[in-house]
Amino acid sequence: MILDTNALSAWADGNPACRPAFAEASRLVVPVIVLGEYHYGIRQSRHRSRYEDWLTKNLLFAEIQPVSEITASHYADLRIRLKTNGTPIPANDVWIAAIALELKLPLLSNDHHFDMIRELDRVAF
Repeated sequence: MILDTNALSAWADGNPACRPAFAEASRLVVPVIVLGEYHYGIRQSRHRSRYEDWLTKNLLFAEIQPVSEITASHYADLRIRLKTNGTPIPANDVWIAAIALELKLPLLSNDHHFDMIRELDRVAF
């Protein structure tokens, strides 16, 4: 399962709503884009050291997925289609969706705009 930034945050905060999805996942994948967004958020947090410690301990249980040439191709196709349909979504989320499509894994996210990508399996929590 691919984790969106809000799913990574929910995991860090111990949100029980995401536990069923984690229990069903055969693998947890954190796109490097999500990791960047998360680092950006925690660097502005008054609980920065606690979240950095959590990240260091828990990223061991997930795979970090870089952007590949295949990802870039999916990104371009998705972005063009979303623009043509008049339904653009944030650029970082297009990258996250492209990784989910590349790996053929569901995306754990509460962001409804991912539903604009019909071939993406979004799991809400």
